[in-house]
Amino acid sequence: MKKTIILLIPFIFFFACQDDATLPEKLASVPLVSINTENVLPVNSKDEYINAEIKITSDNPDHELTTSLKIRGRGNSTWGFPKKPYQIKFDDKEDILGMPKDKKWILLANYSDKTMLRNELGFELGRLSNLDWTPESHFIELSINDDYLGLYQITQKIEDTSNRVDLGSEGYLLEVDQLSRLDDDDVYFETANYLFNIKEPKLELDDEDYLFIKNYIELTESVLLGDNFMDPLEGYTKYIDVNSFIDWYLINEIAKNNDAKFHTSVYMNYKPEEKLQMGPIWDFDIGFGNINYNGNETTDGFWVKNSIWFSRLFEDPIFIEKVKSRFDYFYNNKILLKEIINCNYVFLDDAQKRNFEKWLILNIYVWPNNVFFPTYDEEIIYLTQWLDDRLEWLNVSLHEL
Repeated sequence: MKKTIILLIPFIFFFACQDDATLPEKLASVPLVSINTENVLPVNSKDEYINAEIKITSDNPDHELTTSLKIRGRGNSTWGFPKKPYQIKFDDKEDILGMPKDKKWILLANYSDKTMLRNELGFELGRLSNLDWTPESHFIELSINDDYLGLYQITQKIEDTSNRVDLGSEGYLLEVDQLSRLDDDDVYFETANYLFNIKEPKLELDDEDYLFIKNYIELTESVLLGDNFMDPLEGYTKYIDVNSFIDWYLINEIAKNNDAKFHTSVYMNYKPEEKLQMGPIWDFDIGFGNINYNGNETTDGFWVKNSIWFSRLFEDPIFIEKVKSRFDYFYNNKILLKEIINCNYVFLDDAQKRNFEKWLILNIYVWPNNVFFPTYDEEIIYLTQWLDDRLEWLNVSLHEL
């Protein structure tokens, strides 16, 4: 599908970018990351790391780095694209482009998202929220074995470390996922409605810690879907952190994020003696209108609200009023969100041109594009207009509940 669109890139926010601390660090150009594998081996496995050397070149000399690491592929549907995503792992913790030190990092290819901004836009919503942690990321240009691979996004990995999802000594990181996407060594359990993959810690099936978190999630679901779920003492609020559920919900509903309807990449975390929290957020490349199924290309209609857990939560008038109030906060930041899109558009101008010289996909359908345009500018306009229309629809529809 292709739409005719008037080309009107708004530069009115450019000067605001320069001084706003919430916006990307201002470098003259996108940092360059060069990875050379041992014996020039190709990176063609998602399971086996291979040894390599990395060199990061940046306008900021404090961000430059040359050291050894390991690299492998990653992703599910995204691994099938010509432009591959990767995971890298250092021997010791390293800070990357000023982000907090850690060993594992993700290289997102953003191949089907031709703006290459949707994951970052989702993260920016997370950074505006009160969720405990949202991944930091930076745009880079990547070469592997002297083969230029285009514009990538290096981001923190969702995992239990002190600089990321800090679970303490006894916490759990869970992902709602699909059986077909699990690895052979994944440990999971199923409730009446969903499959929960235990990402952290590494457990044995049916051991004490496994049974503890399984029983807690089953109890939470049972209470939430039970007859007395709104009871102020023994209802769902006894088991879930309501504020985290609301912020996570609104971010994913704004994006109309297909997978967030408890399909996959739905993360939760739990610490004993506390309540179940939603988050971190992840995976927005087919959000914000970059999809051609389930009606999620349109800016109207609820999506995440129709999932089993959230559908039940929206039966509680108190929950609804909290959602309405919290949505106003995100809605009132819509100008900032447009600034973020525009600032990244300006910053990535040269890099995106090189990316699309490497990957000739402008004006070509890439799964699951709803629209595809002949220019990067038009892709940016579509994203900006889609976000604006989505926020306006939600502003009316949520307040009508």
